[in-house]
Amino acid sequence: MDQAGKAEIVKRALTAGIINDPQWLHKLDEPMPAWAVIEMLVKLLEKLDPPYETYD
Repeated sequence: MDQAGKAEIVKRALTAGIINDPQWLHKLDEPMPAWAVIEMLVKLLEKLDPPYETYD
């Protein structure tokens, strides 16, 4: 994948709130630490299936 495609993915993740560090735009070919990948997955899961709250 080219650099422009990678940058677009990072920008979309930033906009969606899946990641919160814009410095990833400058580290497109660096590996992510495991904790960062897990945090990203947890945020994505919370967006897809938010915690249930009653309105009572």
